[in-house]
Amino acid sequence: MEKQFKQIVCVDNTNLQPWALEKLARYSEKPIKLFNEPPASDAEIVERIGDADAFLVSWGTKISANVIEQAPNLQYIGMCCSLYSKESANVDIDAAEKRGITVKGVRDYGDEGVVEFVFAQLINLGKGMGKHQWKPKQTELKGKTLGIIGMGTLGSMVAQVAVAFGMDVLYFSRTRKPDLETVHIRYAPLEELLPQADAITTHLPRNTHLLGKKEFDLMKPNSVLINTSLGATYEIDAFSKWASQAGNFAIVDIDGALGNEAAHQALPNVICIDRISGMTDAAFRRLSEKVLANVEEYLTL
Repeated sequence: MEKQFKQIVCVDNTNLQPWALEKLARYSEKPIKLFNEPPASDAEIVERIGDADAFLVSWGTKISANVIEQAPNLQYIGMCCSLYSKESANVDIDAAEKRGITVKGVRDYGDEGVVEFVFAQLINLGKGMGKHQWKPKQTELKGKTLGIIGMGTLGSMVAQVAVAFGMDVLYFSRTRKPDLETVHIRYAPLEELLPQADAITTHLPRNTHLLGKKEFDLMKPNSVLINTSLGATYEIDAFSKWASQAGNFAIVDIDGALGNEAAHQALPNVICIDRISGMTDAAFRRLSEKVLANVEEYLTL
């Protein structure tokens, strides 16, 4: 018999595929409790968890210290979303660690879809295959410079595709990545990257704001900013002023506009896509596989 939790709860829509939920059920002595609607309050989350010793949660539900303190039997929290740092997590990891509760998240499950989105949108804008056209005449990506802010797994994937399109890449990251640098992929401080890039894409953890008035003033005229991070990577007022200038364009998906939807939608040169760019059928499969692997690893300790 495989090692089990006494009770597993999915406190919201975790996006796990049916086959994964069936497999997950093997690790719970009692039938898994599944909730698909987002909880309205901490009190509702606490009620859903009850006396469970494990629960899974998506990025859309905040798990506060208050919730963790009121879950007496809790041993394991599985984040069905990216975990890059304590600061960007929707779970109060410090509060969990104080109680000896293990928190596991996943990474790099939706990257392929985001890469496709970035270049699909740039090509559509360059060719005028939508409401907007970047330049007076159709334009190519070849020969242009792409600025990448955040050179993790996703940023490096974007860089490789950009080079395949004949673009040069300048990147800025907290840590330099010499092993990724080539004649076409070069590191640049932010103040050097911004005025040289024809298009900029940001790949940063939640709650990371790197672009303010100073940075937008440095950006190349008639440039494009793409954001698929979870929430704005910039100060909204400075962004709105920049995006209101003729020739500048911004592209965001639901994640990129999170919390500031109205401000983005009010600007005619901001292209708001009403879906999460990385959430493909393959991404849901990778998410399910990685969440299950985390559970299995914990139970084998």
